[in-house]
Amino acid sequence: MSSTTRITVTLPSDQVAELRKLTDNVSGYVAEAVARQIRHQLLGEDLRRHEEEHGAFSDEELAEARGKIFGSAGSSKRADAA
Repeated sequence: MSSTTRITVTLPSDQVAELRKLTDNVSGYVAEAVARQIRHQLLGEDLRRHEEEHGAFSDEELAEARGKIFGSAGSSKRADAA
């Protein structure tokens, strides 16, 4: 198990009320949300760096990536919505 550090976070009261309805483990819920956001930002940085080095992704590359992420049915639905 990784080490932890206690911090204080200030949130709007309505968000805290909703959060407490969703979970008894507020710390775990917040830690998971923070980890997800960090992964999202790191991936975004990697994608921007790749495009700077290799140019914009082609439609075919984007379709292939959507297929891998969402499956083939999900990629066609998303393509129709775009």
